[in-house]
Amino acid sequence: MSPMTAKTMISHSLRIAWKDLMELFRNRMGLVLLILMPIFMMVMVGFIYPSETSLNNVSIALVNHDEGNSSYNLSSTFISALNSINDQTGMMDFKEASNLDEIREMIQIGDAEGGIIISADFTSNIISGMQGTVTIVTDQSNPQMSSIIQTVLSQVFEQMGTALAQQNVAEQLGLDLNNALAIVQPYNIETMGSIEGEFNYFDFIAPGIMAMTVMMSVMTGLPAAISHERELGTLDGMMVAPINRLSVILGKTFAQMARGLLQGILILSLAIILFSVTVQGSILLVFGLLLLGVFSFVGLGVVLTSFAKDQETAVMIMTTIMFPMLFLSGVFFPIEQMPWYMQSISKILPLTYVVDALRKVMVLGASIPALTTELTVLIVFGTIMIAIAVPVFKRAMTR
Repeated sequence: MSPMTAKTMISHSLRIAWKDLMELFRNRMGLVLLILMPIFMMVMVGFIYPSETSLNNVSIALVNHDEGNSSYNLSSTFISALNSINDQTGMMDFKEASNLDEIREMIQIGDAEGGIIISADFTSNIISGMQGTVTIVTDQSNPQMSSIIQTVLSQVFEQMGTALAQQNVAEQLGLDLNNALAIVQPYNIETMGSIEGEFNYFDFIAPGIMAMTVMMSVMTGLPAAISHERELGTLDGMMVAPINRLSVILGKTFAQMARGLLQGILILSLAIILFSVTVQGSILLVFGLLLLGVFSFVGLGVVLTSFAKDQETAVMIMTTIMFPMLFLSGVFFPIEQMPWYMQSISKILPLTYVVDALRKVMVLGASIPALTTELTVLIVFGTIMIAIAVPVFKRAMTR
């Protein structure tokens, strides 16, 4: 291809892209939805998805069956220590209950989200050198919150048990509390991340939401860009013009890249402003990965849309493809948690590599050499799909 021909093809592609973008800007409702959708996604996930820090005045029913005598009732000490910790954190709101059945009833009617039961032999077991039993009752209808409550309460009880054992050892052996702690807990476990600073679930999910929203923008925009124009007849006029078919596809690609980049900027800005997400790596590299992600999706979208007879069918095909990708590409939870056969499927999805690359840059501060696999897969996949899209698009236009 001569330089003059390449220049003409690029010029035609940019004109087609500009036409598509102008249509978007003229559609005020579509433009508003284009902006509102990423805002809605970020706010919904950021504020609604529960985490350990989201425990605030969670109602917990408390049952004390301990039959220890009034002069030496260790359950009272246990409850006092629990209340003291809760006064500092404000995580739970304790409500008295008489038995397990009452806890179940309180959970059913929404008066409690979990429960604690202190066994009848709590004091006697501890005095006789055995373990006192404390049961945590969870609400299986809300597995995410139940898991958090169980984890938090288990950690609190473990800390309380360690403090009690530390105090007993110190009294029996005449040691100070620090030396007693070394006997009770001989190992001091410290953890640290590969990157300094505090991270939470939203740092993990923000890159996934960015990649997901950009993919959805492209996949939902293509039916309007191709099928709808074909129904209106405007695409036929474009096809009979002296324009290379590749220019048409590239023009559609450039328009979708602009849409995706706009939403990517919106999401990144919201993540930084509302949720204090810190981009450890290069922001330019983040935008570059978003554009590369759009490039890999567009070819696939053009192929799928070309097989559709009308816009409604194209939208249904896109939805069918997008829905599994949202759950199989590690957007909301790590791929490593999936069964091995689902992990194998995730490895053939381009969204997986966009999400992984964005996380490496935003969370771990990775640079291009650390993204060799992701970049190679996305470039190869996008190039192959564009190469397939050109003849498929030509054939679809001649039907």
